[in-house]
Amino acid sequence: MQVHHKRSRYLYDMFYKRKAISRGLYNYCINRGYGDASLIAKWRKQGFEKLCCLRCIQPRDTNYGTTCICRVPKQNLEEDKVIECAHCGCRGCASTD
Repeated sequence: MQVHHKRSRYLYDMFYKRKAISRGLYNYCINRGYGDASLIAKWRKQGFEKLCCLRCIQPRDTNYGTTCICRVPKQNLEEDKVIECAHCGCRGCASTD
């Protein structure tokens, strides 16, 4: 899961942030499965800039019908408590962290 995230983040940074690759190369990489177009689309929206995976925002995948624990800002958690996502191993991807 982390390799998938890193490849998608690399494509996102190269195309949207640095503008170092062309639209054609970006589309080629997405079509070949080197990046996740849905995840990259979420990163472009406010509040999802650090999102680790799409499963963490799916309320149907949790016990209480909310988002994953890794989406909770660290200042709202107990200080001594170390959190980790059960789906992907993320330790915090809230955009305010």
